[in-house]
Amino acid sequence: PEKTAKRRAKHLNVHEAGKSDCGVKSNLKSIPGVMTIRGCAYAGSKGVVWGPIKDMIHISHGPVGCGQYSWGSRRNYYAGTTGIDSFVTLQFTSDFQEKDIVFGGDKKLVKLIDELEELFPLNNGITIQSECPIGLIGDDIEAVSKAKSKEFGGKTIVPVRCEGFRGVSQSLGHHIANDAVRDWIFDRLTPEDKPKFEPTAYDVAIIGDYNIGGDAWSSRILLEEMGLRVIAQWSGDGSLAELEATPKAKLNVLHCYRSMNYISRHMEEKFGIP
Repeated sequence: PEKTAKRRAKHLNVHEAGKSDCGVKSNLKSIPGVMTIRGCAYAGSKGVVWGPIKDMIHISHGPVGCGQYSWGSRRNYYAGTTGIDSFVTLQFTSDFQEKDIVFGGDKKLVKLIDELEELFPLNNGITIQSECPIGLIGDDIEAVSKAKSKEFGGKTIVPVRCEGFRGVSQSLGHHIANDAVRDWIFDRLTPEDKPKFEPTAYDVAIIGDYNIGGDAWSSRILLEEMGLRVIAQWSGDGSLAELEATPKAKLNVLHCYRSMNYISRHMEEKFGIP
Protein backbone atom coordinates (compact mmCIF):
# COMPACT_ATOMS: atom_id res chain seq x y z
CA PRO A 1 0.00 0.00 0.00
CA GLU A 2 1.12 3.53 -0.78
CA LYS A 3 1.14 4.68 2.88
CA THR A 4 3.21 1.69 4.02
CA ALA A 5 5.56 1.96 1.06
CA LYS A 6 6.26 5.58 1.98
CA ARG A 7 7.13 4.59 5.56
CA ARG A 8 9.37 1.75 4.43
CA ALA A 9 11.10 3.59 1.60
CA LYS A 10 14.15 4.31 3.75
CA HIS A 11 14.51 0.77 5.10
CA LEU A 12 16.56 -0.32 2.09
CA ASN A 13 18.81 1.65 -0.22
CA VAL A 14 21.84 1.35 -2.49
CA HIS A 15 25.19 2.68 -1.31
CA GLU A 16 26.83 4.93 -3.84
CA ALA A 17 30.63 5.30 -4.00
CA GLY A 18 31.85 8.46 -2.36
CA LYS A 19 28.76 9.04 -0.18
CA SER A 20 29.08 8.82 3.62
CA ASP A 21 25.93 6.69 4.01
CA CYS A 22 23.12 5.23 1.97
CA GLY A 23 20.31 7.12 3.69
CA VAL A 24 18.86 4.11 5.50
CA LYS A 25 16.81 5.14 8.52
CA SER A 26 17.10 2.72 11.44
CA ASN A 27 16.87 2.57 15.24
CA LEU A 28 13.45 4.23 15.26
CA LYS A 29 11.05 3.86 18.16
CA SER A 30 8.67 0.98 17.58
CA ILE A 31 4.92 1.53 17.73
CA PRO A 32 3.19 -0.17 20.70
CA GLY A 33 0.74 -2.79 19.50
CA VAL A 34 2.68 -3.48 16.29
CA MET A 35 4.89 -6.58 16.39
CA THR A 36 8.44 -5.49 15.60
CA ILE A 37 11.91 -6.89 16.09
CA ARG A 38 12.06 -4.96 19.38
CA GLY A 39 10.15 -6.11 22.46
CA CYS A 40 7.86 -4.03 24.69
CA ALA A 41 7.83 -3.43 28.46
CA TYR A 42 5.84 -6.64 28.99
CA ALA A 43 8.43 -8.61 27.00
CA GLY A 44 11.23 -7.17 29.15
CA SER A 45 9.53 -8.15 32.39
CA LYS A 46 7.92 -11.48 31.56
CA GLY A 47 10.27 -12.74 28.89
CA VAL A 48 13.53 -11.68 30.49
CA VAL A 49 13.53 -10.92 34.22
CA TRP A 50 10.66 -12.87 35.82
CA GLY A 51 10.01 -15.67 33.32
CA PRO A 52 13.16 -17.74 34.01
CA ILE A 53 12.44 -17.95 37.79
CA LYS A 54 11.50 -21.59 37.73
CA ASP A 55 9.49 -22.28 40.90
CA MET A 56 7.07 -19.38 40.42
CA ILE A 57 4.12 -19.30 38.03
CA HIS A 58 4.10 -16.25 35.76
CA ILE A 59 0.65 -15.29 34.51
CA SER A 60 0.42 -13.42 31.21
CA HIS A 61 -2.59 -11.33 32.20
CA GLY A 62 -4.41 -10.24 29.06
CA PRO A 63 -5.15 -11.63 25.57
CA VAL A 64 -3.47 -14.90 24.60
CA GLY A 65 -1.16 -13.50 21.89
CA CYS A 66 1.40 -11.79 24.15
CA GLY A 67 1.78 -14.86 26.33
CA GLN A 68 2.23 -17.09 23.30
CA TYR A 69 4.82 -14.70 21.85
CA SER A 70 6.89 -14.50 25.05
CA TRP A 71 6.53 -18.22 25.79
CA GLY A 72 7.91 -19.49 22.51
CA SER A 73 10.91 -17.25 21.96
CA ARG A 74 13.52 -17.95 24.66
CA ARG A 75 15.37 -21.09 25.76
CA ASN A 76 16.00 -20.54 29.47
CA TYR A 77 17.38 -23.84 30.78
CA TYR A 78 16.50 -25.02 34.27
CA ALA A 79 16.79 -28.06 36.51
CA GLY A 80 13.52 -29.42 37.84
CA THR A 81 10.40 -31.33 36.87
CA THR A 82 8.21 -29.28 34.54
CA GLY A 83 4.67 -28.88 35.85
CA ILE A 84 5.61 -30.16 39.31
CA ASP A 85 8.18 -27.79 40.82
CA SER A 86 9.30 -25.85 37.71
CA PHE A 87 7.10 -23.90 35.31
CA VAL A 88 9.36 -21.95 32.91
CA THR A 89 8.22 -23.63 29.69
CA LEU A 90 4.51 -23.66 30.54
CA GLN A 91 2.28 -20.81 29.44
CA PHE A 92 -0.30 -19.39 31.83
CA THR A 93 -2.68 -16.78 30.46
CA SER A 94 -5.96 -15.22 31.53
CA ASP A 95 -6.97 -15.27 27.84
CA PHE A 96 -8.81 -11.94 27.86
CA GLN A 97 -11.88 -11.70 25.64
CA GLU A 98 -14.00 -8.72 24.66
CA LYS A 99 -16.31 -9.14 27.66
CA ASP A 100 -13.29 -8.93 30.00
CA ILE A 101 -12.31 -5.60 28.45
CA VAL A 102 -15.86 -4.31 29.01
CA PHE A 103 -16.54 -5.71 32.48
CA GLY A 104 -13.02 -6.01 33.91
CA GLY A 105 -10.82 -9.02 34.49
CA ASP A 106 -10.30 -9.04 38.27
CA LYS A 107 -12.79 -11.86 38.90
CA LYS A 108 -11.21 -13.91 36.13
CA LEU A 109 -7.78 -13.35 37.68
CA VAL A 110 -9.02 -14.51 41.10
CA LYS A 111 -10.48 -17.68 39.52
CA LEU A 112 -7.22 -18.28 37.62
CA ILE A 113 -5.09 -18.01 40.78
CA ASP A 114 -7.43 -20.43 42.60
CA GLU A 115 -7.13 -22.94 39.75
CA LEU A 116 -3.33 -22.64 39.68
CA GLU A 117 -3.12 -23.34 43.40
CA GLU A 118 -5.21 -26.47 42.93
CA LEU A 119 -3.42 -27.73 39.81
CA PHE A 120 0.16 -26.85 40.81
CA PRO A 121 0.37 -27.02 44.62
CA LEU A 122 4.21 -27.02 44.67
CA ASN A 123 4.52 -23.56 43.12
CA ASN A 124 6.32 -21.19 45.50
CA GLY A 125 4.80 -17.97 44.22
CA ILE A 126 2.94 -16.23 41.41
CA THR A 127 3.59 -13.11 39.34
CA ILE A 128 0.93 -11.25 37.36
CA GLN A 129 2.49 -9.83 34.20
CA SER A 130 0.18 -7.10 32.86
CA GLU A 131 -0.47 -6.77 29.16
CA CYS A 132 -1.72 -3.55 27.56
CA PRO A 133 -5.49 -3.91 28.20
CA ILE A 134 -4.97 -4.29 31.97
CA GLY A 135 -3.57 -0.78 32.28
CA LEU A 136 -6.06 0.68 29.79
CA ILE A 137 -9.14 -0.56 31.68
CA GLY A 138 -7.63 0.00 35.13
CA ASP A 139 -7.85 -3.49 36.67
CA ASP A 140 -6.63 -3.49 40.29
CA ILE A 141 -4.11 -6.33 40.17
CA GLU A 142 -2.46 -5.06 43.38
CA ALA A 143 -5.68 -5.56 45.36
CA VAL A 144 -6.15 -9.06 43.93
CA SER A 145 -2.52 -9.94 44.77
CA LYS A 146 -2.80 -8.75 48.38
CA ALA A 147 -6.14 -10.50 48.94
CA LYS A 148 -5.01 -13.84 47.50
CA SER A 149 -1.65 -13.68 49.28
CA LYS A 150 -3.46 -13.23 52.60
CA GLU A 151 -5.89 -16.04 51.75
CA PHE A 152 -3.00 -18.40 50.97
CA GLY A 153 -1.15 -17.73 54.24
CA GLY A 154 1.24 -15.02 53.05
CA LYS A 155 2.17 -16.61 49.72
CA THR A 156 4.30 -14.38 47.47
CA ILE A 157 2.06 -12.98 44.73
CA VAL A 158 3.63 -10.14 42.76
CA PRO A 159 1.66 -7.73 40.55
CA VAL A 160 3.89 -6.35 37.79
CA ARG A 161 2.70 -3.22 35.97
CA CYS A 162 4.58 -3.98 32.75
CA GLU A 163 1.89 -3.06 30.22
CA GLY A 164 3.51 -3.06 26.79
CA PHE A 165 2.51 0.50 25.91
CA ARG A 166 4.51 1.87 28.85
CA GLY A 167 7.77 1.53 26.95
CA VAL A 168 8.81 1.26 23.33
CA SER A 169 11.52 -1.29 24.14
CA GLN A 170 12.15 -4.12 26.57
CA SER A 171 14.35 -1.92 28.71
CA LEU A 172 11.58 -0.22 30.70
CA GLY A 173 10.15 -3.68 31.36
CA HIS A 174 13.46 -4.68 32.95
CA HIS A 175 13.30 -1.60 35.19
CA ILE A 176 9.66 -2.24 36.19
CA ALA A 177 10.45 -5.91 36.95
CA ASN A 178 13.47 -4.90 39.06
CA ASP A 179 11.29 -2.46 41.01
CA ALA A 180 8.72 -5.23 41.57
CA VAL A 181 11.45 -7.43 43.10
CA ARG A 182 12.42 -4.53 45.35
CA ASP A 183 8.85 -3.72 46.46
CA TRP A 184 7.25 -7.17 46.62
CA ILE A 185 10.18 -9.45 47.53
CA PHE A 186 12.86 -7.48 49.40
CA ASP A 187 10.56 -5.04 51.21
CA ARG A 188 8.24 -7.81 52.43
CA LEU A 189 11.05 -9.80 54.10
CA THR A 190 10.86 -9.68 57.88
CA PRO A 191 13.67 -11.01 60.11
CA GLU A 192 11.61 -14.19 60.63
CA ASP A 193 11.16 -14.69 56.87
CA LYS A 194 14.79 -14.28 55.94
CA PRO A 195 16.56 -17.34 54.52
CA LYS A 196 17.84 -19.79 57.11
CA PHE A 197 21.43 -20.29 56.06
CA GLU A 198 24.82 -19.48 57.49
CA PRO A 199 26.45 -16.70 55.44
CA THR A 200 30.15 -16.91 54.59
CA ALA A 201 32.69 -14.30 53.52
CA TYR A 202 32.66 -15.73 49.99
CA ASP A 203 28.94 -15.47 49.11
CA VAL A 204 28.24 -13.96 45.69
CA ALA A 205 25.19 -13.62 43.46
CA ILE A 206 25.18 -13.86 39.66
CA ILE A 207 22.88 -11.07 38.49
CA GLY A 208 21.52 -10.67 34.96
CA ASP A 209 22.24 -14.14 33.59
CA TYR A 210 19.24 -15.88 32.07
CA ASN A 211 20.82 -19.30 31.45
CA ILE A 212 20.02 -19.18 27.74
CA GLY A 213 21.52 -22.46 26.64
CA GLY A 214 23.13 -23.17 30.03
CA ASP A 215 25.53 -20.22 30.27
CA ALA A 216 24.71 -19.43 33.92
CA TRP A 217 25.71 -22.97 34.90
CA SER A 218 29.11 -22.41 33.27
CA SER A 219 29.60 -19.09 35.08
CA ARG A 220 28.59 -20.69 38.36
CA ILE A 221 31.10 -23.54 37.96
CA LEU A 222 33.95 -21.10 37.28
CA LEU A 223 33.10 -18.94 40.30
CA GLU A 224 32.77 -21.95 42.59
CA GLU A 225 36.08 -23.40 41.39
CA MET A 226 37.65 -20.06 42.41
CA GLY A 227 36.41 -20.69 45.95
CA LEU A 228 33.34 -18.44 45.92
CA ARG A 229 29.88 -19.62 46.97
CA VAL A 230 27.08 -18.69 44.57
CA ILE A 231 23.98 -18.17 46.71
CA ALA A 232 21.73 -16.90 43.91
CA GLN A 233 21.52 -16.52 40.17
CA TRP A 234 19.10 -14.12 38.50
CA SER A 235 17.10 -15.25 36.97
CA GLY A 236 18.08 -18.22 34.83
CA ASP A 237 17.48 -21.48 36.74
CA GLY A 238 16.65 -19.19 39.67
CA SER A 239 14.15 -19.60 42.48
CA LEU A 240 12.17 -17.41 44.84
CA ALA A 241 14.39 -18.55 47.75
CA GLU A 242 17.47 -17.31 45.86
CA LEU A 243 15.84 -13.91 45.25
CA GLU A 244 15.14 -13.67 48.98
CA ALA A 245 18.69 -14.74 49.87
CA THR A 246 20.44 -12.21 47.63
CA PRO A 247 20.59 -9.32 50.16
CA LYS A 248 22.98 -11.54 52.17
CA ALA A 249 25.54 -11.71 49.33
CA LYS A 250 28.94 -10.03 49.75
CA LEU A 251 29.19 -9.20 46.03
CA ASN A 252 26.86 -9.01 43.05
CA VAL A 253 28.51 -10.20 39.84
CA LEU A 254 26.61 -8.43 37.06
CA HIS A 255 26.38 -10.13 33.67
CA CYS A 256 23.73 -8.19 31.71
CA TYR A 257 24.02 -4.58 32.85
CA ARG A 258 21.11 -3.46 30.71
CA SER A 259 18.53 -5.58 32.49
CA MET A 260 19.69 -5.67 36.12
CA ASN A 261 21.64 -2.50 36.91
CA TYR A 262 18.57 -1.06 38.69
CA ILE A 263 18.24 -3.73 41.36
CA SER A 264 22.04 -4.01 41.71
CA ARG A 265 22.27 -0.28 42.38
CA HIS A 266 19.43 -0.57 44.91
CA MET A 267 21.21 -3.42 46.73
CA GLU A 268 24.43 -1.40 46.79
CA GLU A 269 22.64 1.59 48.33
CA LYS A 270 20.39 -0.29 50.77
CA PHE A 271 22.40 -3.37 51.71
CA GLY A 272 25.94 -2.18 50.95
CA ILE A 273 26.56 -4.96 48.42
CA PRO A 274 29.15 -3.80 45.85
